[in-house]
Amino acid sequence: MATDTLTDLFEEHRPVLTGVAYRMLGRVADAEDVVQEAWLRWAAEDRGDVREPRGYLVRITTRLAIDRLRRIRARREAYVGPWLPEPLATDFAHTVPDTAERTVLAESVTLAVLVVLEALSPLERAVFVLREAFGFPYAEIAVTLDRSETAVRQLAGRARRHVEERKPRFDVDPAECRDLTERFLAAASGGDLDALLSLLAPDVRLVGDGGGKSKAPLRVMESADKVGRFLFAVARQPVEGLQVRLTELNGAPALLVLAGGKPDSVVQLEVLDGRIQRVYVIRNPDKLVSLTLS
Repeated sequence: MATDTLTDLFEEHRPVLTGVAYRMLGRVADAEDVVQEAWLRWAAEDRGDVREPRGYLVRITTRLAIDRLRRIRARREAYVGPWLPEPLATDFAHTVPDTAERTVLAESVTLAVLVVLEALSPLERAVFVLREAFGFPYAEIAVTLDRSETAVRQLAGRARRHVEERKPRFDVDPAECRDLTERFLAAASGGDLDALLSLLAPDVRLVGDGGGKSKAPLRVMESADKVGRFLFAVARQPVEGLQVRLTELNGAPALLVLAGGKPDSVVQLEVLDGRIQRVYVIRNPDKLVSLTLS
């Protein structure tokens, strides 16, 4: 197979490969490394005998992601404070038709779901990602993982039950989430504590990820009063060259906070029944470098 054809085929399927790797690993840099390694393996030999390039490439990528996930699990156990996935810039509203597929893709990449996926075994996570996010048939997943179809169905059942039991409930209506995010920003930046508190559910939780490299709560904060007053105090601190941009990250509206033109933090909300149920704050600078600024 000619080099140009190999390259074109790989680039055609790169978005799917990156999507699989990111959902498996939760970090953009790790996902990109896995996809690059998949490319090196794909290009190393003549692939004229490959009848289904997409399936073949997904198989390589998934196996590489499983290996990498097993290696990095120990690092995450020693992580300082709560661990959150690296924010991923998305644009589902313009790149995926408004169908059930968009809803599934967006939900499978949310911070909430990715956090839950951390508790799955690497094989369970692979099955869940391939089946639930990308709709691969069980038989094809079985070939990818070198397992029987029966075993794959059992892994899928366990993974699905675990995710459904542990993932927080939240609204997936982008318009409602965007509206509440804008009101949240207006209340915090405008110094209106009462308005901010009115947006928070009584049992709201705040999860901060500084990774020991930036200031962030080392424990999950709970209750509207504690979370609201903490956010209010943070918003009132003077920061030179502060800008806040409303963008889409992980399939949902988010606030990208810039200081001196560089990403300082990401704030994303989980919304249910018109109230903020959870606030994610990511400040680890290593997890912000992939965010491109328009």
